Amino acid sequence: MIPSSILGIVFALASAVSWGTGDFGGGVATRSQGQFQVLFLVTLPGLVVLGLMALVMGEPMPAWKDILWALSGGLSGALGIAYLYQGLSRGNAATVAPTAAAIGACLPVVFGILAIGAPGAVKLAGFVSAIAGIWFVSRPHGGRTLLDRQGLMYAVIAGTGFGVFFVLLAQVEQGLVFGPLVFSKLAALVLAAGIIFSRGERVPSLVSSPVAILAGVFDAGGNAFYMLARQFTRLDVAAVLSSMYPAITVVLSCLILKEQVSASQWRGVVLCVFAIALISL
Repeated sequence: MIPSSILGIVFALASAVSWGTGDFGGGVATRSQGQFQVLFLVTLPGLVVLGLMALVMGEPMPAWKDILWALSGGLSGALGIAYLYQGLSRGNAATVAPTAAAIGACLPVVFGILAIGAPGAVKLAGFVSAIAGIWFVSRPHGGRTLLDRQGLMYAVIAGTGFGVFFVLLAQVEQGLVFGPLVFSKLAALVLAAGIIFSRGERVPSLVSSPVAILAGVFDAGGNAFYMLARQFTRLDVAAVLSSMYPAITVVLSCLILKEQVSASQWRGVVLCVFAIALISL
């Protein structure tokens, strides 16, 4: 029988693969549509897939407190994406993306240490290696390295949104996976729609970007795998390993789009692999 801690690690890595694939698809979709239109489209299939899974698995209706945790988490994650996009639009991708990713991975570690105590020294070393790897792998090739004050603010808010998402979703009652995520996605959908309307943009049709719809399926899978990981391992372990999704996006961009990957990004991938080994011990 597979130990529960190993199952948690496997589910967390599956979350990273699924989220990374979804981000790759979302990035491709933004080449033909606005970023928040893509966010809207990515959220829709998540609602459907997760809702169907909740029905198939026979999950009970979440309690109100779990619904509130899920809604808050979904709103936090969506705000993180919104501010990340704002930061990237300012031409600071080389520092906004890694700063946001690193903060998003750090916050659950700090929360986990405060709430349940520090893990062993080897796992802590794994967390440090993972966060360094996430930083390096998130830096786009040839991007600017200067970060102005407003760009830094966007990065910090985005990373905080991602980190709080991990923490809030982990507060949902053990055993619940798909039902709470439906409410999480609903909050994200409302926020995306609000941003679209506030900008005077058109709500995209479902057939306007099949890539975005497919990305939404993978994004929903990432959410579900993270919730499953949280059932079997510590919050900080689940969150840090799930946060390695930029490595998957980089690898897919290299393999499918033939994009150039910097030596720094490859170092980040190696650090992430090394971190997995340490955290698994």
